[in-house]
Amino acid sequence: MTKPEFNERDSARPDLLCFLVAIAAASYALTNEWRVDHVVQCCRQWLAKNHVKMNWLDRVRIGQLALKIASEDLLEAGVAVRLSSVNVLFTAEMELNEASTMVQRMMSLCHDAL
Repeated sequence: MTKPEFNERDSARPDLLCFLVAIAAASYALTNEWRVDHVVQCCRQWLAKNHVKMNWLDRVRIGQLALKIASEDLLEAGVAVRLSSVNVLFTAEMELNEASTMVQRMMSLCHDAL
């Protein structure tokens, strides 16, 4: 896999990428569509919540990478997000559930992708 080139070195954030991968996969499980608008909205919310600024082009690149990982790489890695498993991906505060083995595998993929 070709690693993305970010304008700013700090934009290579595996925590944000993993969150967006989980959002994209959960959204697909719920709607049966790859919802770019969900990824964009959740990226903005995550950045604001975590007080992080990111170049607009880097936001596009990390969003595209999240959709690619969610749509192509998760199943190859043995991660199948189904409707019944969406709730284990997130905490009540809509943060990643780091205790979930699915999230741990997603995080590993995201570290490798960056």
